[in-house]
Amino acid sequence: MSKSPKTDTKQRRDPAATRHKLLTAARHEFAARGLAGARVDEIAARAGVNKQLVYHYFGDKDALYLGVLEWVYEELRSHERELKLDGLPPERAIRKLIEFSFDHLAAHPDFIVLLNDENRGGARHVQGSGRLEAMHSPLVDLVSKILKEGVQQGVFRKGINPVQLYISIAGLSYFYFANNPTLSAIFARDLASRGERLARRRHVVDLVLHSLRP
Repeated sequence: MSKSPKTDTKQRRDPAATRHKLLTAARHEFAARGLAGARVDEIAARAGVNKQLVYHYFGDKDALYLGVLEWVYEELRSHERELKLDGLPPERAIRKLIEFSFDHLAAHPDFIVLLNDENRGGARHVQGSGRLEAMHSPLVDLVSKILKEGVQQGVFRKGINPVQLYISIAGLSYFYFANNPTLSAIFARDLASRGERLARRRHVVDLVLHSLRP
């Protein structure tokens, strides 16, 4: 349904709110249908805005898709910053990061779906975003600092690469959630249940921390 000129003018006067509505609607649509299946008409209708505003604010569907990817990554990075890992004892800092990474995936299943879709497309949108690379650099620097402090205090062994560590932390949780239905079927266990999820969380924490110790 088209919007009245008055409504359209009001939306243009509040670009931040309109962009947020479009990104929220697009996040739902891309998670449900993927980039290929998502329709701009449906995104605009879900956002309650004129379809032309999608092109006005983002240019095209691919740019809107990148906007959603940058949003979900920034959401993750923002929550990681809120952990305030800098200054914590090294082992406590890594434990907190592992627990958060696991819990974030549990709370945001659309993040997994969106990343799966982007990986199927060869990560062409992520590769074209300077913002995403800039988001990750401070985290890698912080993890590197924590590891060095752990070595100095004798609680971590030498030679741990911060990027490899972060990939391992993410992968141990990501695989569990991304493949939960098939894993549950194969092992005849409801791995989506609260008890199984908590057991997996403890296992990931113990596995990573044991790998870091001297």
